[in-house]
Amino acid sequence: MDRKIVIVGCFLGVTGVIFGAFGAHGLKDLIPEESLRSFETGVRYQMYHALLLLFVGYTTTISQGIKKWVLYAVVLGVVLFSGSIYGLSTNPLTTFNFKSIGFITPIGGLLLISSWLLIIINLLKKQSKNSLK
Repeated sequence: MDRKIVIVGCFLGVTGVIFGAFGAHGLKDLIPEESLRSFETGVRYQMYHALLLLFVGYTTTISQGIKKWVLYAVVLGVVLFSGSIYGLSTNPLTTFNFKSIGFITPIGGLLLISSWLLIIINLLKKQSKNSLK
């Protein structure tokens, strides 16, 4: 499971770099500055969570069960949060109206928040078990 988490973290990282370069160089003249800033927000959150998965994959202080749920929450959260921001930012360039699915952005954000909370809860439980010994 740890290897899988690290691989997914690396994948999110490499695609985050690709999307960041695409936004900085490919979209600069095609979308308004405000949309470009939104696109960069999607990239930034994708990269934060790529790094989170690298940490989760390499740490031994988080239980395997929680690691699995963190992986699922991060992947789905990035797809919904960052993915919808990418779509909304580039909406004028496509025939699909991404505004119609804009409601998924906060759902993705809640999943990303949940991944951090899962880690916190797991660490607090672990700490309280250790203090009982």
